[in-house]
Amino acid sequence: MDTGEPIEVVLPGRVEPEGLLVRRARVPVPGPGRAVVRMEATGVSFAEQQMRRGRYYDQPPFPFVPGYDLVGTVAAVGDGVDPALVGTRVAALLKVGGWASHVAVDAADLVPVPDGIGAAEAETVVVNGVTAWQMLHRKARVRAGQTVLVHGANGGVGSVLVQLALATGARVIGTASTRHHAALRAQGVTPVDYRTEDVPARVRELAPRGVDAVFDHIGGRGLTDSWHLLAPGGTLVSYGSASTRDDDGSKQWPVLKLLGRVWLWNTLPNGRHAHFYNVWAGRALDRTRFRARLRTDLTAVFQALRDGRVTATVAAELPLARAAEAMRLAESGTVAGKVVLRA
Repeated sequence: MDTGEPIEVVLPGRVEPEGLLVRRARVPVPGPGRAVVRMEATGVSFAEQQMRRGRYYDQPPFPFVPGYDLVGTVAAVGDGVDPALVGTRVAALLKVGGWASHVAVDAADLVPVPDGIGAAEAETVVVNGVTAWQMLHRKARVRAGQTVLVHGANGGVGSVLVQLALATGARVIGTASTRHHAALRAQGVTPVDYRTEDVPARVRELAPRGVDAVFDHIGGRGLTDSWHLLAPGGTLVSYGSASTRDDDGSKQWPVLKLLGRVWLWNTLPNGRHAHFYNVWAGRALDRTRFRARLRTDLTAVFQALRDGRVTATVAAELPLARAAEAMRLAESGTVAGKVVLRA
């Protein structure tokens, strides 16, 4: 479907990517405090991959429009919103709703995108970038001279996390399949093949005293290995459960197990720390503070992108109407960076 008319992509239930529905949509009218953003770029993250399986922790009931974040231009604003915002390129973190030509958003949730950054470039660092930034600087507090382990160093979050860690002056060990090792070495990362190598043993060879931080999106049994690889005073940041993506049963249970392990490890008197990172943490308690922190951190990520400390890694760009193909590609495990959907 490529008619130039507004469209949206609907996830009707637990379906294969080809089961996504592309349909015509109405341009929303912004209510008070709201803005309508004409989407220029959105993306396929791990969250959408879990949602189509019904495995994302707090996804809404089917059917719904997925799309965790977007970049676009403000097309209209409602009462109480500065009219000068119209025409501004912005980014927004949504959780759902981004896979649409036009999206209504609370104006207070919009973060300006600096001049000189393209829509697809900016899209690669919205949820992925703010996740990486907050885990690195707010949770692990990584400093120059430290050694960190990044699982999935070629992925959407991992590729940004690697670059931010290197810019901080940290030494980075990254797990990835062999096809990505040359690119990682070129950045200054020491790669480890998670498919053919004994990852804990190899990391111990590279960092005999342990690593200062581990960033783990895999969960499952491997999370215990991540914990035991920490140096005294080190920090584990768990931010997903990719190992359970295709499991059946409760979608809450993998997360609850992660939370239980983190709580237990933090009771041990060994000086190590564990966190379960959730980009939405604190939003329900203090939305004003949450928004201010998000704006500060995403602005810092955009600045890092603008000055070259981070390079946008776009795995592929496809039209929104080809969301099924984009989902297949993102799930293939063959790409580095983020698969972007454009209007």
